[in-house]
Amino acid sequence: MEGWRQFLEPDGDSRMRIKKRERMLVDAVVIGDSKHISNCDEKSLEQLTNSATLPGAVGEAWGMADFHRGYGFPIGGVVATDIENGGVISPGGVGFDINCGVRLCSIDLGLEDLAPLTRKKSGSGSKEFGNRLKARIPSGDRGKSGRTLTERELDQILLHGAKAASEIGIGYDDDLPKMEMNGALEGDSDSVSEIAKRRGLGALGSIGRGNHFLEIQVIDEIFDEHAARCFGLSKGRLAAMIHTGSRGLGYQVCSEHVKMLESKFKRSDGIWRSEELGISIPDIHLASAPFHSDEGQSYFRAMSSAANYAFANRSSATHQLRSALKDHMRSEVNVEVVYDVCHNIARVEGHEIHGVSCNCVVHRKGATRAFGGDSPDIRGGFSGVGQPVLVPGDMGTSSYVMAGPKQGTNMAFGSSCHGAGRALSRTQAREMIDGASVKRELAEKGISIYETHKKYLSEEAPAAYKDIDEVVRLTSESGLARPVAKLKPLIVIKG
Repeated sequence: MEGWRQFLEPDGDSRMRIKKRERMLVDAVVIGDSKHISNCDEKSLEQLTNSATLPGAVGEAWGMADFHRGYGFPIGGVVATDIENGGVISPGGVGFDINCGVRLCSIDLGLEDLAPLTRKKSGSGSKEFGNRLKARIPSGDRGKSGRTLTERELDQILLHGAKAASEIGIGYDDDLPKMEMNGALEGDSDSVSEIAKRRGLGALGSIGRGNHFLEIQVIDEIFDEHAARCFGLSKGRLAAMIHTGSRGLGYQVCSEHVKMLESKFKRSDGIWRSEELGISIPDIHLASAPFHSDEGQSYFRAMSSAANYAFANRSSATHQLRSALKDHMRSEVNVEVVYDVCHNIARVEGHEIHGVSCNCVVHRKGATRAFGGDSPDIRGGFSGVGQPVLVPGDMGTSSYVMAGPKQGTNMAFGSSCHGAGRALSRTQAREMIDGASVKRELAEKGISIYETHKKYLSEEAPAAYKDIDEVVRLTSESGLARPVAKLKPLIVIKG
């Protein structure tokens, strides 16, 4: 069915709703007002309503303020299924970059210390700090050349995530409480194929391409003084934001399971059906399996293991950041992890759905968990404050730190936005935006960009993304999360 926009109707503050119809099991809700939604791609609305047809879907299917077209599911989509009543798990609801996520670190330096980081030095042969970072943390075409692991080290990372990174000397135990799930899901290295493992042996501590980055930022504004103090944020202090995921290993895991599941469906009368799995879907890219089936469990174990690799990847990048700062400043620089969040993941969680307790698998694809300050699932001193929610913008504007509710769980299964969200596809951006001009314009704003290719600057230009301020406003007005601080980019390492 086309023309889903015609069924949108206002639903409270900064929300629009499509009531369930045709094959939809639940309503679809989009965070946004009529003006914001008018700029949404029709296909993304179709994908959201399609996701509302998944067997076992409960509550509502959610599109965050940054949602846009993805593979099967929209990016910025949140869908939960009741796993005790036929609920499915879908690789498309997680995405190809499993546990793509963001880590924010506070740096014990102020804006006044920026000069030593940006000027070139002579005599000692030391490089400008941006070049030093780029050399230590590979990105773009060099993003495969991270730390080389032994097979045993990789197996331990797949099993134990960030803890294993600490044990081999590329992470820190003190960082673990500041990570979702303490930086580990229940992994199973045997669930990951040898091909996927080979892709992970040499990529740890790398950023990759696309919208991934490492930024040195300055905390520009504080909106919630109490929450900012709890998070260790103060105006004028420097910070580092690392955005990367499970690299080629995670991509391979997703690809293998998508291929396997899609092979079990056949199309008939416009619907894709699997007699073996006993389910039907409107789009083959929603290929799923009952959570408790062999196929569902196989994917869930492999996904969890790939997620552990991503936690370790961000830990390794943080290790290199600390090392680069120490070498460049010629003294120890304190770097504290504020928080580490996933925004491509499926988690088994207990939720109350319209007054009834439900054991759900919550798919968050381009969406961040935003649990309340009374949740037993968050640690790190955030009680009564809410979980930190990290919302990167584009490289030419700003990023935000938000917080979940002080108490309780928001209506979107405790979820929030994950970034600005694309306004132009990568193809459109390359056709419309000149990368060299972007670099010059950012330099005029005092933002130093270190990229691998101008075309990636075109794809990731500010004009290719939605207005991050607007996304945060809508997210706040809808009650999903509240703004705590705004961060401005200074040095950007791009893939």
